[in-house]
This record gives sequence, structure tokens and C-alpha cells, in this order.
Amino acid sequence: MKVIILGSGVIGVTSAWYLAQAGHEVTVIDRQEGPALETSFANAGEISPGYSTPWAAPGIPLKAMKWLTMRHAPLVLRPQPDMAMVRWIAAMLRNCNARDYAINKRRMVRVAEFSRDRLVELRGATGIAYDERSQGTLQLLREAKQMDGIAKDVDVLRADGVPFEVLDRAGCIAAEPGLAASQAPIAGGLRLPHDETGDCFKFTNALAERCAALGVEFLNGTTITRLIEEGGRIAGVETSAGVLRADSYLVAMGSFSPMLVRPLGLKLPIYPVKGYSLTVPITDEARAPVSTLLDESYKVAITRLGNRIRIGGMAELSGYERTLPPARRETLEMSAGSLFPGAGDFSKATFWCGLRPMTPDSVPVIGATKIDNLFLNCGHGTLGWTMACGSGHVIADLMSGRRAAIETADLSIDRY
Repeated sequence: MKVIILGSGVIGVTSAWYLAQAGHEVTVIDRQEGPALETSFANAGEISPGYSTPWAAPGIPLKAMKWLTMRHAPLVLRPQPDMAMVRWIAAMLRNCNARDYAINKRRMVRVAEFSRDRLVELRGATGIAYDERSQGTLQLLREAKQMDGIAKDVDVLRADGVPFEVLDRAGCIAAEPGLAASQAPIAGGLRLPHDETGDCFKFTNALAERCAALGVEFLNGTTITRLIEEGGRIAGVETSAGVLRADSYLVAMGSFSPMLVRPLGLKLPIYPVKGYSLTVPITDEARAPVSTLLDESYKVAITRLGNRIRIGGMAELSGYERTLPPARRETLEMSAGSLFPGAGDFSKATFWCGLRPMTPDSVPVIGATKIDNLFLNCGHGTLGWTMACGSGHVIADLMSGRRAAIETADLSIDRY
């Protein structure tokens, strides 16, 4: 079968790998000049199955009101004359209850745990290197009330059999020795020892090379205009290189997926949530993180990537704009600098932003559509790197007519 994949981020490239492994003829199309040059380029670097948590949770509306007034706010809202934003916010708020939170978290953990296992397999089979480490994730809680609030997460982790550790301040420092130099308050933390870290850009490009060796064709620098529907099927994709045709088509274009499928009558509730990152060279190994730390108060992830520290986070609703406000950089520097003082040289940091493709329930959209030969693999939000290999494996099975290894009925667009 001939397959065209639209998008060459980490989701598109992992999908290409598993489809090629299944024996299909695969072409990947992207407007960028190479793989992983948009949202996959400089994300936080964490591979955190156990920390796969919906943004829509009980208490979030009240927290959001507080966050909007903070100097170092984890949430920034820039209202736009955009009904898509309004509908997305309303749908997200409808999920902010205990029942939906538990349902959505279990769906996310199912995909993420499966994905972690597939990544381990892929790494072993290919020998890919991407500054990877397997030393867990520490969710650091600065306040005692945050420790009380992790009970619902612990319940889900325990029910799903995900290993975890609840730590006091001393336990946090034992897990991340660089914290010993910090004067910041540390009430405790939740550690997930099976989580990993790695450079998503390096991984995606290394895997793309292996895809090409299997015969996958990459059409970089090619603009996708529209999908051509004829008789209830996709007959081709119109691009700057002309009309390209295949037997099946996969949309993996992140935040830009809804605009592509909307003319086909598919309402895909994905909205871009802007995130920022700093990549900082390490100057003192003893003060640097050894894995990933999540600063819960500011929603910032601080990750060790080889001789660099990647600091990523925040959520900004501002449409598709990509400016780099100095205030966002200040928040990232404050979070990392207060926890790991003297670890890196911020004067040499690289500042970046990306558009995370968020669904209102935080669960990705993976599966078939009402159009016979059109499939979706998008909407992974902040967890595209975490869920990439599992999502690629699942969609390759579904497109090949095979039963997936995990339940997928509640991951498709039909749930909306």
C-alpha cells in the first residue's frame, strides 16, 4: 500500500518508521526543509509516561484565575477574535471534573506507557543515540498544599501499576543532587523512576535517516495546500510540488491539522498552546540536573540533555503567533536558576517557542475518520515526544488493517 504522511515532526516520522516496517511505500511531506523543525525542535526533552496528566482537572478554573495574575505565570491568555479559541476553552472547562479527569488520564497513560516500551525496543533495534537518559522524572512541589494535592495522581498511578515514589525534601535532593545548592522552598516531590529524557530533534532526524534507508521518501520544503476528496475518499493531496496520490493518507500536522481537515467536514478540536524553552550550556556538572525535574509551581520542566540543560514550559493561548517576549524567558530563567543555581550559563542560552497541538481533554486523536482512507495522528499537546513511538505503532497497525496492541476506540475523532 502507498501511504502519504502529512507532517515530519516526531509523530509523522515515527509513523513513517512503523508503516515502512510493515512493508508499505511511504512518502512524508512537510513545508520545512527537514524533520522536526517546528514543535519537535526544542521541546522540554522529557519522556514521562507516568506524568501524563490532563490539563483539564478539578480546581483548574480557580487556579487559572490565580495564574493569570502572577508575575511568573504558568498560564498566559492573549484573547483573540477567534471562535476556535473560545470553543476550545469551553470544551476544556467541561472536562474539569473528577470523572473526566480520571478517564482522560487513564487514556493518556495507556498510550504513554505503551509508547515508552516501543521506544526502548526501537532504541535497542537501531542503536539510535539522542542524549538519552533513563533516570526518572521528579515532580518538585514547593508548597505543602501541593503535596496534599497529588493524591488523585497517586491513585491513578497505583491503579495502573505505574511505579512511583513520594519524597520529602531530602529524598528530592537524593534524586537530584544539584538541588542541594538551592535556597528555594521544597516541600517534597513525586518521582517516577521509569521515565526518560532525550533530545527529540536528534531522535527524529536519526530515525528519519533510518526511514530513508528503508525507502521512505521525504519531500521537504513542500507546502501542503489541501486534500482532494472524491466519492467519499481522498484522491490526492495538492501541494507546491503538484498533486500527489496514494492509497491512504495520514494527517500528522500538529496544530495545523484542523485547518487541513475542516473542508472535509471533520471538526478536529485541536488548538495551539504556545510553549517556550531555553537551551543552556552546563558550566557546573555538580549543580546541574541529572534527569528531568518538573517545577509544579511554574509548570516548567528542567531537563539534562548531554552537556546542555533544556528548560521548557508555560502555556500561552495566543493563536498561531510566535513572538519571543522577554518576560517568558525571565520565567524560565527564574525557575531553573532558583533550583539549580550556578549550573549553566544563561548568557549563552538559546530561546525558542513552539505551538503544542492541544485537545480539550489532553488525549491525542489517533485513528480512522469517516473518510475511508484518511487517518489522524495528532493532538498530543505537551506529550508528543512521550507518546510518539506508541502512536506511530498504533496508527501503522490500524492503517495496515491489523488490531492494535492497545485499545484505540476511545482515541479516535469519534469521541467528540
